[in-house]
Amino acid sequence: MTTNQLVQQIKQKKSFLCIGLDVDLNKIPQHLLKEEDPIFAFNKAIIDATHHLCVAYKPNTAFYEAYGIKGWKALGKTITYLNEKHPEIFTIADAKRGDIGNTSTMYAKAFFEDLAFDSVTVAPYMGKDSVEPFLAFKDKHTIMLALTSNQGAFDFQTKTVEGRELYKQVLETSKSWKNSKNLMYVVGATKAEYLADIRAIIPDGFLLVPGVGAQGGNLQDVCKYGMTDAVGLLINSSRGIIYASKNTDFAEAAAKKSEALQKEMELILNQ
Repeated sequence: MTTNQLVQQIKQKKSFLCIGLDVDLNKIPQHLLKEEDPIFAFNKAIIDATHHLCVAYKPNTAFYEAYGIKGWKALGKTITYLNEKHPEIFTIADAKRGDIGNTSTMYAKAFFEDLAFDSVTVAPYMGKDSVEPFLAFKDKHTIMLALTSNQGAFDFQTKTVEGRELYKQVLETSKSWKNSKNLMYVVGATKAEYLADIRAIIPDGFLLVPGVGAQGGNLQDVCKYGMTDAVGLLINSSRGIIYASKNTDFAEAAAKKSEALQKEMELILNQ
């Protein structure tokens, strides 16, 4: 999917909502455990109830890897279902990969070719040759960790090195990499006050912003400092949507939570 196609979808749906499909079998409604594939059954119901309200879905691969081959099969079925039923939806493999070049190429093939995701999250700690193999894929996007919403972000990301915060150096350096036009960036919603500085470095790039909802991020603040003329934001909510109910009405409850966020986004877009 191209960035222009993503922007068109945002305009049509009046939404820049991304829903995280982080499936924990201990948290899903108990009646689904009787299904042959409880993970896929849960995901399908959430997708069917919310696809008109969001522009992206983001399965965190750890929640599938934890269940071994059954989890991987459920992930494969989920992405196939999305690609066949809702090809307009932007798909994100939240895998946070990043390794030496030949290994990164294999990771990229796994998510872009075999599973056919539109994008994958990567960690840039190993530098240029660990990220560029992902960037080599046409019409695929690499979403690089820039400034995350967890407490440990302050261990390294905001440290000053040679007079400048490390995350700013990472952003600046990434612009020089081959096919950097295919880059997007992860910026935590709990770091909204940093967004003005981030936009000074990458004024037009798309930002994937987790942390709205359960982690306490504020949508208004994120949009105030992070929005571009082409929106440039994907706001992710996972637990706050998919676990809105543990009962048989879980999909309807997820839709209500999604619609509330979508309506808030529509107001912001109209402004």
